[in-house]
Amino acid sequence: MNRVKQIHELGQSIWLDFIDRQLMNTGALQTLIQEDGIRGLTSNPAIFEKAISSSQDYDEDIKRLAQTEQSNEAIFYGVAVVDIQRAADLFAPVYDDKISGADGFVSLEVSPYFALDAEKTIQQARFLWQAVNRPNVMIKIPGTEACLPAIRQAISEGININVTLLFGLDRYRAVAEAYIAGLEDRLQAGQPIDQLASVASFFISRIDTLVDPLLKEQDLTELTGEVAIALAKRAYASYGQLFSSERFKKLADAGAVPQRLLWASTGTKDPAFSDVKYMEALIGPKTVNTVPMDTLNAFRDHGQAALSLTSHDEEATQVLERVQLAGIDLNEIAQQLEDEGIQKFNAPYANLLQAIDQQRNALVSSSDKQ
Repeated sequence: MNRVKQIHELGQSIWLDFIDRQLMNTGALQTLIQEDGIRGLTSNPAIFEKAISSSQDYDEDIKRLAQTEQSNEAIFYGVAVVDIQRAADLFAPVYDDKISGADGFVSLEVSPYFALDAEKTIQQARFLWQAVNRPNVMIKIPGTEACLPAIRQAISEGININVTLLFGLDRYRAVAEAYIAGLEDRLQAGQPIDQLASVASFFISRIDTLVDPLLKEQDLTELTGEVAIALAKRAYASYGQLFSSERFKKLADAGAVPQRLLWASTGTKDPAFSDVKYMEALIGPKTVNTVPMDTLNAFRDHGQAALSLTSHDEEATQVLERVQLAGIDLNEIAQQLEDEGIQKFNAPYANLLQAIDQQRNALVSSSDKQ
């Protein structure tokens, strides 16, 4: 069997962390769904920036939208919504062939400029949810402390949410709490909760990229590449506790499904590590791994699918204890990574808006000359 499909047999869903029009126009996305069993797709500002800046596939849409005197941001979301709708339609059979809330979802992110503004975040989440108008879209909201109320509010309104930019255990638990509270709010308001779905996106390789140099300074080189995996295993243990609780059971009885953990940033950044390191290390039931194309291709070629997320739990705990004893504060690391993560999305988003501005001016100028 296809190596990627073997992961699904073990209970984990593989989503693709990539989108552009060529992927859909050539039928390549459909092939990935059929042959690799890809069960969802995620996007972010950096992915769209690359797609729009490096292709002419968006020129006609940008030209058309530019003539309506819309802002650059409105133009971006105009073209992005079209892509997300197309991808959602391609994944519709996966979504329909489901245990409620399982798979077939496509994610579109709110503006990273709103990462610390709950009110603007929820307003844009509502707008994008209505604009895409597909039951299998997830709106991505950053899991900042400021946006926890927006996550709860969105869930209470029946909007599927992908909570992104999670790096620490405390914040992960707060996000799960916001999801559960949002379901409770919705149920109390007499609204159905059996069609809602959410994932909590825990970022992996970025943690090791920041922590590994600190470990080397402390002569703990044997722990390099292990801290992110240890944190993921602890998060998975928390997931099991939170969603087997009596509190959640009441919601499950009304049709609610758990908010699954999604492993993000699972491409290997350190060339000293295997290029499928994080895919192999984080395979476990009822989880999602969203992977970039290069990592997906690598796993298809030489990855080994085996249950790994639930193994060596004691070792994971020991890794985190040794890191703490070395004076490395993982809560501080998580906050630093969150701050940097916002900036890493702000920069390509600014570039994206600038690229759209340049394209709209060039296209309108060209049109005027004709």
